[in-house]
Amino acid sequence: MNTALLVTTSTNLEGYKITKQLGLVRGITVRSRSVVGNFAGGILAIFGGRNSIYTDLCEKAREEAYELMMEHAQKMGANAVINMRYDANEVMPGMTEVLAYGTAVSVEKA
Repeated sequence: MNTALLVTTSTNLEGYKITKQLGLVRGITVRSRSVVGNFAGGILAIFGGRNSIYTDLCEKAREEAYELMMEHAQKMGANAVINMRYDANEVMPGMTEVLAYGTAVSVEKA
């Protein structure tokens, strides 16, 4: 991934002027935990507190969706993504879709 892409959850990018809006970009992944992971996560849930098994799964899913969104933005010729968001939905029990999306733009220093 090109780390030169700028990303913000805002609708503008401080210190930059948007020169062109290129459109919606998105990255989507569907993840599930293995039977062993579900068992271990279930055991942790019994005791309460932070569940690192599921936290790691969620973080990896968000990271993958983000990377795919960035690749999509690069293919469109963007150097920034504004109004970036995440969304997640359960596709079926134990399987979750994670979507990263935003607006691909070209920006230049103001």
